Amino acid sequence: MASQFTTPNSNQITRRTPWFLGSLFAAIVFISAAQGQSAYIRVNQVGYPSAESKRAYLMATGSENGTTFVVKNSAGITVYSGAVGATLGAWGSFPFVYPIDFDSVSATGTYTIAVTSPIAANSPSFKIDAAANIYANPLSNTLFFYQTQRDGPNYVPNALRTAPGHLNDQSAKVYLTPRVNAGSGRFSGDLTPTGAVINAAGGWWDAGDYLKFVQTASYTEALLAIGVRDFPTQMGAGSGTANFTAESKFGLDWLQSMWDDNTKTFYYQVGIGSGNSQTVADHDIWRLPQADDTYQGCPNNYRYICHRPVFINTAGGAGAKISPNLAGRLAADFALCYHAYQTSNSLYANQCLLSAEHIFDLANTAPAGNLLTVIPFSFYPETEWRDDLELGAVELYFALQAGSNLPPGLPHTDPAYYLQQAAQWANAYITGPNDASDTLNLYDVSGLAHYELHRAITLAGNPSGLATSQAALLADLKKQLDKAVMQAGTDPFGFGFTWAAWDTTSHGAGLAVMASEYGNLTGSPAYTPYGNRWLANILGANAWGSSFIVGDGSTFPNCLQHQVANFAGALNGTSPILLGAAVEGPNSVATKGAVSGMIACPANGVDVFAQFNGNGAEWKDNMQSYDNTEPAGDLTASSPLAFSWHIAGAPSGTP
Repeated sequence: MASQFTTPNSNQITRRTPWFLGSLFAAIVFISAAQGQSAYIRVNQVGYPSAESKRAYLMATGSENGTTFVVKNSAGITVYSGAVGATLGAWGSFPFVYPIDFDSVSATGTYTIAVTSPIAANSPSFKIDAAANIYANPLSNTLFFYQTQRDGPNYVPNALRTAPGHLNDQSAKVYLTPRVNAGSGRFSGDLTPTGAVINAAGGWWDAGDYLKFVQTASYTEALLAIGVRDFPTQMGAGSGTANFTAESKFGLDWLQSMWDDNTKTFYYQVGIGSGNSQTVADHDIWRLPQADDTYQGCPNNYRYICHRPVFINTAGGAGAKISPNLAGRLAADFALCYHAYQTSNSLYANQCLLSAEHIFDLANTAPAGNLLTVIPFSFYPETEWRDDLELGAVELYFALQAGSNLPPGLPHTDPAYYLQQAAQWANAYITGPNDASDTLNLYDVSGLAHYELHRAITLAGNPSGLATSQAALLADLKKQLDKAVMQAGTDPFGFGFTWAAWDTTSHGAGLAVMASEYGNLTGSPAYTPYGNRWLANILGANAWGSSFIVGDGSTFPNCLQHQVANFAGALNGTSPILLGAAVEGPNSVATKGAVSGMIACPANGVDVFAQFNGNGAEWKDNMQSYDNTEPAGDLTASSPLAFSWHIAGAPSGTP
């Protein structure tokens, strides 16, 4: 998203709320020099599961062709040695990047990797252990992140959160969407109230700001709810440390508040990022969330801070069509809700299922112009929507297929109806203009929808007459993964997504999920090593030697563009920190610009990662750089699924 303080390059797609600025790593850099040259070893700092492939990277300013590396245990004993592989290419000021493969090292323990000549280098320490032990803490860290992002009265007290925020949202006024500046989101005149008041309290903050968007929350909820269903031992009731069940319910509750099923009225946003010359808005000030309800005594120019606006569907009120991206994801969320609660809370489940079907029926399947995402559209410029309807339809199929005692008045009771709809929209995506142009993330859920539909077709006995087939779904998943493999071949660190773009971190976790899905459906390990590397890439096996998920690894962002983390957290890697928060990651540019009240981070202003920038990508751990260090709910959502896949190997829950 474009910052109000900096102007992005004209060829960039702006992505996220404009002002939360940065995060600095607890950087432990291992440097050895020989004749002014330097080398570094980059590893997955969270660790390597014993049974998985294992790759680290040696990057050097001089040739290290044929050099030998050693893997040492915590006692300093060499347990493995070998020659580095052939150079994979250059990165920035480092002409040589080499692979270090040590798949056969599988004994549980803590290790380091060392190269002694011609240019010496040592890695950070890392673990090898069962996948359950490697990824248990990252999973619980992710749950902590979402609990800390909670808005409203039902907050979770912790070292970062000492009070609820935005209680005034319990009686929030509804407004029409104003005309806004496409980049900054500022508007002219004043907002126009509809006269309606709704309870919009709760929900997760979008990112480092306090805005709440159905756009991002609906995506996040789908991934969390599927994780709870499919991986109950990792993300559900079977987990003692990372049970997301209550967190998923918290997200569902807020999404239900943004949909009035009685009048069929949809609301899509709480709060406004930028105001105008007479009004202050969310991105104009830096504060803790509990300050807003009485901010500065609530004078007129702070009225949209104290009493945050809710925006109604731009298509209109009761019975209006709903943008298909939001309709599809919301239908999926509420169908998953029915599946989860039909036994334990039938009234809640029935309302979810009714909402899911009503919303799906109101989807605008011939949208013109920009899709409805948030205001302004440039914050989240989504263009693909057929995949969202595929996901909504397939989750409705699962809900009806396993349902009993369906609620009265349900528009469709035959699961085959939704299986046909899902196949239709899958085919529309596969034959559409954006097929395989992206991979699993906020802007494209086909990597998840195709997997779910493949399972649904199996469950249905592979009926004839569907608009797509399991073979076509697999081919499309393979097409996306093959593009990622091709991209990896252009990057010396083998990443399946360019480092010089938005949402680096979430794409890495999403690709890891897709590689696991494809292997599960086909039994083929073809993409397994790539999935392992792509997850490792965002956990430290990259040019900067940093994990891009807070608390996961030894070096991670410290200077988050996140108000609570900036005010209430430690800024040096020690507790308390916003554990589990996935940040944007490297990008093509690092932004800058401050809001009054920010605590400077890094305090000395030194960019310790600048020497590792290259190939068009920058990483800066600085609270001003929102396009590097701002965390968000949607950015984080794919990582618990990736961790769960690596632990479990396959889903143990049933749709």
